[in-house]
Amino acid sequence: MTILDTFKSRHLFEDMTSPELEKALEKPVTVYAGFDPTNDSLQAGNFVTIMALAHLQRAGHKVIALVGGATGLIGDPSGKSVERNLLSAEQVAHNLEGIKENLSRFIDFSPSSPNPAIMVNNYDWFKDITFIELLRDTGRYFRMGTMLSKDSVKKRMEAEDGMSFTEFCYQILQGYDFLHLHRTHGCTMQIGGSDQWGNITAGTELVRRVCAKEVFGMTFPLVCDSTGKKFGKSEGNAIFLDARKTSVYDFYQFFLRAMDADVIRYLKIFTFLPMERITELEQAVASAPEKREAQQVLAEELTRAVHGEGGLAIAKQTTEVLFGGSVEGLSAATLEAIFANVPSATLAPADVIGKPAFEVIAAAGMVASKSEARRLVQQGGLNINSVRAPGLEKTFETVDFIEGRLAVLRSGKKNFFLLKIP
Repeated sequence: MTILDTFKSRHLFEDMTSPELEKALEKPVTVYAGFDPTNDSLQAGNFVTIMALAHLQRAGHKVIALVGGATGLIGDPSGKSVERNLLSAEQVAHNLEGIKENLSRFIDFSPSSPNPAIMVNNYDWFKDITFIELLRDTGRYFRMGTMLSKDSVKKRMEAEDGMSFTEFCYQILQGYDFLHLHRTHGCTMQIGGSDQWGNITAGTELVRRVCAKEVFGMTFPLVCDSTGKKFGKSEGNAIFLDARKTSVYDFYQFFLRAMDADVIRYLKIFTFLPMERITELEQAVASAPEKREAQQVLAEELTRAVHGEGGLAIAKQTTEVLFGGSVEGLSAATLEAIFANVPSATLAPADVIGKPAFEVIAAAGMVASKSEARRLVQQGGLNINSVRAPGLEKTFETVDFIEGRLAVLRSGKKNFFLLKIP
């Protein structure tokens, strides 16, 4: 199976600039993909590009991850209906560090690797190019008719706010990226989402005009669920690869909740599972959908890939605890990771130890008032470390605090609260 066959079978192929690409890929080529530094963490939509690069690296091709430190200061209009807010140089520099960390989890950049990937920042070559030089040496190869015919440009030109000259020039900058990487690294291929087609062809055409060489572009579909909703920041459902932005539990649960109509496609796109195993899971979805075996495998594979075995363990423990499991045996640190996003309060030991539980939870802010707290405890609705408080006579004791500093409180089925003492 060729690398293109792999892409096609895993829903990672939509179009290519020339059928000659298939022949070119019979030998190792140098390929790059760009990452937009508008955030200090990549998200699930970016993971498609990462997986494509990882497949290429595994197949023996040289991989370049380009982070747009310069183009990020401009903003890519592709797929956007309004102009982005321009980032400051300081914001871009901060975001670059986060993206570097994300990428290093999936792509082998180690110098000791037999085929190490490299990371580049296009600010390194754009910072010394003057506007006059860019117009004289690069702009003359771009034709207005071609630039205006790009879908990303036409859609914006038809919008109420139109398109700024800043954004219009984006395709020149991205095209120059390809030219620079071709000259310095022998790069002959760029990959990206289908919304990048116009920018990719701007680069292939520029290299052809300047160097009289054929280079290639390949796109893959934007990932959407079966309702057409995409994993995009603009859609309000971004699933980040950084646990500080999307907890390991939320990440795990997002894929665990995948619909039957989507889960097999997600397994093909987001994992390296053999196709034979995915076929087995597809049969399981058809014969026993209630078991959700494919969703379980998807959530485990992705959480392990993104957050490691430790992150997967936390996600599973969180799931068990949140759905009625016991906190017994879990460390305070693990519980703090599990409940990182729930309300919490820290009270002095003198205000907690030996005090009635209903008074303490009212003082901590778990409930709105002391009367509400009294009613909750009296009706048996308060759980401390998975054990129901027996009644109003219950007082907090040192033994109620895991490692002497943390208690997990719950009212109802899923209303959790962390009570801490220093």
